[in-house]
Amino acid sequence: MGGPAAAIVLAAGASTRLGQPKALVEVGGTPLIVLAHEHLSRAGCSPIVIVTRQELAVDLMLALPEATVAINTDPERGRTGSLQRGLMALMSELGRLPRQVVMAPVDRPGWSPSVVLDLLKHGGPAGAKDGASRGHPVVFDTASMQAVLASHPETPLRDIVSFFPVDVHAPYLHLNIDTQEDVLLLKEHEPALLAYFLQ
Repeated sequence: MGGPAAAIVLAAGASTRLGQPKALVEVGGTPLIVLAHEHLSRAGCSPIVIVTRQELAVDLMLALPEATVAINTDPERGRTGSLQRGLMALMSELGRLPRQVVMAPVDRPGWSPSVVLDLLKHGGPAGAKDGASRGHPVVFDTASMQAVLASHPETPLRDIVSFFPVDVHAPYLHLNIDTQEDVLLLKEHEPALLAYFLQ
């Protein structure tokens, strides 16, 4: 066994449709970036790297002074490039690839620490599934990390790694914060979502 799983939070998107940084949208007064970091920490993940764009870096460092923040200088090339940047930051910190990495996009907040633990038990590449909903977070093993690093940054992740769907208890897995309407939906579900996080 190679110690705890590491984690990467992707927060480099431009948030063009939303009109504000997704990472700083709040649930119960807590920014989504802080919430994701807390969930991963509670699940035992270490180290945790946040990948963001240059103009958001200072805000995220202030929100999470204990976090490692990596800059993706070309985030418009896609999620795979941001994931590669996060993996390289982990390799720099650890001196090697971790045994497992949890990847969570900041705009998909409907999961809890128990979801991460269920995914890590699977061992191989795995993704969260609750009923008909499939989504994030996802877990990579060493082979799938190597495949990501060997790929073009613009290649969609689904074309690189096949994630085994692991059944988890995540009734809000479908939440995707992309527009102001999505933020309103998040606020509508806020009391139940906060209660779910504490389970």
